[in-house]
Amino acid sequence: MKIRRALFKIFGPVILAALLVVAVLIIPFASSGFNHQTIERAAVSQSKNVFKGVAVKRQALTENYVPFMGSSELSRMDSFHPSVLAQHYHRDYRPFLLGVAGSQSLAHYWGMQGINHELQNKKAVMIVSPQWFVKQGQNPIAFMQYHSNLQTVTWLLQATNNRDDRYAARRLLDMQVDKADSRLDLMVKKIADGKQLSKADRTYLQLEKNSLANQDRWFSTLSMKNRTDRINKAAGQLPSSPYNVKRLDAIAYEMGDKATTNNQFRVSNKFWNKRLKGNYRKLKGEQKNFNYVQSPEFADFQLVLNQFHKDNMDVMFVIPPVNKRWSQYTGLSMAMLRQFDRKINYQLRSQGFTNIVDLSNDGGEDFFMQDTIHLGWRGWLKVDQHVAPFLEGKYQQPHYQMNDYFYSKQWQDMANSQLNHYLAKN
Repeated sequence: MKIRRALFKIFGPVILAALLVVAVLIIPFASSGFNHQTIERAAVSQSKNVFKGVAVKRQALTENYVPFMGSSELSRMDSFHPSVLAQHYHRDYRPFLLGVAGSQSLAHYWGMQGINHELQNKKAVMIVSPQWFVKQGQNPIAFMQYHSNLQTVTWLLQATNNRDDRYAARRLLDMQVDKADSRLDLMVKKIADGKQLSKADRTYLQLEKNSLANQDRWFSTLSMKNRTDRINKAAGQLPSSPYNVKRLDAIAYEMGDKATTNNQFRVSNKFWNKRLKGNYRKLKGEQKNFNYVQSPEFADFQLVLNQFHKDNMDVMFVIPPVNKRWSQYTGLSMAMLRQFDRKINYQLRSQGFTNIVDLSNDGGEDFFMQDTIHLGWRGWLKVDQHVAPFLEGKYQQPHYQMNDYFYSKQWQDMANSQLNHYLAKN
């Protein structure tokens, strides 16, 4: 008896602590929510943990935040960035920035898992970069930076044997660079093969979801970048008078002119010094064989469109241009870019996605671009002239006609005369 008591004194606290940790991880945790300052920081942080998580996004979407989905262009926070203009002119919405370099359609699809209820009957803005649509499509290493087991587990619990889920499962397996959780991989493979999950699978998934969701609530906002000072500083350069496009365009022109003085391509001085000054001569003609018309990204994009349809979302799409001076120097084909533009527009419009801001012909406008491919001063201002009235207006019930043909290899690879013939015919 004495031995048992002695052992309990030694090991009891350890065992109890371990049981407590397990209980806390497994039992669903009722959170009081995040405060206003945390949500405000998260909205502009572009934190990977926030992107991969659920809790912060859920709360933000129940308030006045709107998803702005994209990639690296969202990081270009000059005075005309959507987050700056929305704050400075006291809009009744705030952008919640989702995405950074490397986040493409597939990452955005998985990033929507777990927040679909909050996205129902809501608006969103998606910036669709031509550079996503390269031959290999989504880079697996980049994808895994924005993917989490919480996304997978949440999705598996509602996955069924339909075209979207089978495609999503196959593409997730394609992206796996680390087989650390083989049990989840096996369940994803079941969905890819059109099989059902067992009761044991679902029990495991529910326990795992509880644990991961609790960790998300506790840890997703740790080490989050604080860009609110950057937003405030950029806003401080704008006039406090009522929003006036003509006056703001003049200010954007002046800002762009002052910021692009040390190079022939009129990209920002900082970008030139950091990225191009030492090697731009080597890049002359280097993009002449680039192709954004044939890519698996078109099918991944269709997966996102189908999710928008399921969530009954009203979405505005922005198609940015490339810097014309730079594309002429590197040999990037204008004919190829026009084909891409026609192809992506057809995929959208033919299915009822008609809110499109197509800026593909504006790459030669002065100070429209901040660098070679990212929107800058006057570019962001033009985007705002479309986005602001869209987001401040009433939600419009969309009427989509989804077409699974856009998942096909034939559509992914269609280009040149075949594409021209197909678009003319349809």
